[in-house]
Amino acid sequence: MHTVSGMFKRILILMAGVALGFALTVGSARLASAWGWFGDKDLDRSTDYFRDVLKMVNENYVDPKAASHDQLAKLAIHGMVESLDPHSEFLEARAYTDLEEELNGDFSGIGVQVEVRKGRVVVIAPIADTPGERAGILHGDEIVSINGKTLDTTITMDGVVDLLRGKPKTKVELGIFRPSTKASLALTLTREIIQLKSVRDVRVLPDHTGYLQVTEFSEHTGEEFGAALDQLLKQGIDSLVIDLRDNPGGLLDAAADVAGQFFKKGELIVYTQGRKPEDRDDLLAEADLEPLTLPVVVLINSGTASAGEVVTGALKDTGRAVIVGERSFGKGSVQSIFKLKNGEGLRLTTARYYTPSGVSIHEKGIAPNVEVVMSAEEDSQLRVQRLRTDITDPKEFKERFGFTPIADRQLTAALDVLKGICRLNERAEPPAAAAATP
Repeated sequence: MHTVSGMFKRILILMAGVALGFALTVGSARLASAWGWFGDKDLDRSTDYFRDVLKMVNENYVDPKAASHDQLAKLAIHGMVESLDPHSEFLEARAYTDLEEELNGDFSGIGVQVEVRKGRVVVIAPIADTPGERAGILHGDEIVSINGKTLDTTITMDGVVDLLRGKPKTKVELGIFRPSTKASLALTLTREIIQLKSVRDVRVLPDHTGYLQVTEFSEHTGEEFGAALDQLLKQGIDSLVIDLRDNPGGLLDAAADVAGQFFKKGELIVYTQGRKPEDRDDLLAEADLEPLTLPVVVLINSGTASAGEVVTGALKDTGRAVIVGERSFGKGSVQSIFKLKNGEGLRLTTARYYTPSGVSIHEKGIAPNVEVVMSAEEDSQLRVQRLRTDITDPKEFKERFGFTPIADRQLTAALDVLKGICRLNERAEPPAAAAATP
């Protein structure tokens, strides 16, 4: 499940410096081993040819260090896999470990969203209740040094990750420059395990409408979504808004768990189809409870991708929800993760997914039932607002983020849709029987 627009396009959550948003959908959390080769004449011929070229480059290239056998082999694998499509990738040990942590949803670090902007490491926002926020780090702060090492203009996100990464309970020293006050700060933070919640901002809106955001689909998302629904139902909601805007995807199984709340056990939610007819894999609803039947609106935009589109497509395709917003990204492919030797891995596109009626949205996206198009500036501002719902004072919000909170026109449209559905349902109900006259 890759891709969001605007200022948060390159934001990373540095809880040990791991990226917040990944836009890659992984077929499942299951890992397959890839340790050997199977006999094949075409394969033998191709590998013999590759071996000849590898040997030639190794023996003749001007820089022997750059042309070691191991280095050349890794470069060749990168090129082979990553030329297939934008989502297949050879993962060296570090990248493979990062992906495992990201899918697991647990990170060790300081809990700060940053981006590298023109050679400066700028804080977008600290995550609530993390070492970064407790230390008083603010939006707009610049990290100028880490553990005594000054960050120069050539710093990359990978470089920042390397410096901030560490085991829980270890300390990291930050040099901070605050442009708003021209102050320089020296902070010492203790890293800790931070479990990102992928289901957040759970609340009840006017007219008994429940609202929640799903920011990604990780290992814990299905459980979090079920708990959030229970919480909202206990508060008496009779309709629901599921906000999937800028949700880049995640685990396909997690998407099926979320959508499954609205399907009867055994009903088809989504299926994937690989290169062979027998490669079809049906994902069915597994919950034993009766499905929820209350009116639902799903909010999407161009940043809604992959697993987010699985949920959207399943609910739209079966008439279980009205979709409001903008056409989704259109990533309908499934990546499987293969574990290789030396701690490395392979993320490979192995299938495409289809809605229950057999519709593929790959490279097409899902069109909303009710289109509400936002400008790039509105998208950028709303993205910040959705991330920092803990700041309710408009003045404080403007001081931190540089703009006054704006109206969410897509959410307003969603609420209008739900009002209309509820009124239609009321009219469709049979009138109560008249009381008998004694």
